[in-house]
Amino acid sequence: VQLQASGGGLVQAGGSLRLSCAASRRTFSNNGVGWFRQAPGKERDFIAAISWNGGSTAYADSLKGRFTISRDNAKVYLEIRSLRPEDTAVYYCAAHRGSYYNTAAPGYIYWGQGTQVTVSS
Repeated sequence: VQLQASGGGLVQAGGSLRLSCAASRRTFSNNGVGWFRQAPGKERDFIAAISWNGGSTAYADSLKGRFTISRDNAKVYLEIRSLRPEDTAVYYCAAHRGSYYNTAAPGYIYWGQGTQVTVSS
């Protein structure tokens, strides 16, 4: 499975973005999917994850309320509201080896290349 994250860009603080994650070569409809982000000089952090059928989701405690993960038959989405300069990072989607998810990187076996989100103040 190859994953492609898209939808990043340069936005002003307070704005919103909707990131998308699509799979190629093989569907990821049976996999849990997570979103992570990595700011320069920092570790990759968990943001949110969703189960294979969308019936279960999880969020990092510090990010609840501004981030929403969802999926349809083809893609997984991450909506980000009220963007802040500290949200600036490369955002990655990843498919879990199973139908559900972890709230940390272990267990995610397919990773996209990332999409850059830059928030200006």
